[in-house]
Amino acid sequence: MAVHVVLYQPEIPANTGNIARTCAATGVPLHLIRPLGFSTDDKMLKRAGLDYWEFVDITYYDSLDDFFEKNNGNMYYLSKFGTQDHAKFDYSDTEQDHYFMFGKETTGLPKELIQANIDCCLRIPMNDHVRSLNLSNTAAILVYEALRQQGFPGLH
Repeated sequence: MAVHVVLYQPEIPANTGNIARTCAATGVPLHLIRPLGFSTDDKMLKRAGLDYWEFVDITYYDSLDDFFEKNNGNMYYLSKFGTQDHAKFDYSDTEQDHYFMFGKETTGLPKELIQANIDCCLRIPMNDHVRSLNLSNTAAILVYEALRQQGFPGLH
């Protein structure tokens, strides 16, 4: 699989459920880095994902280090402090894995991770009227942009 969604310590079950639904609809694996701000049995999480949980390829990790030890590929970090426009990157190489990492809804990704990877820190252009887009909307934008560049493999 060439596109992956990674959630670092997600806090809001409905966001994770909506992202899981996007992953189910596109065949994109979902990676969850603990601690989670909710139980995976949470009714809000299940309601947002509806009947699609069996179609989501989910992997859990105990820490950021655990995630990096088990995965490699092109890593992209989504942040309102990102310096790169998400649409200016080439995600078309289906031989490479492309990981889109999203941080906690309240505090984002660790500052040291952002600073160490500033050239791969993406942002979605928007005006100054809002602080940020909803996490699940942002994940959907990135997933579909990457899949569009790849010709929507396996989708119809």
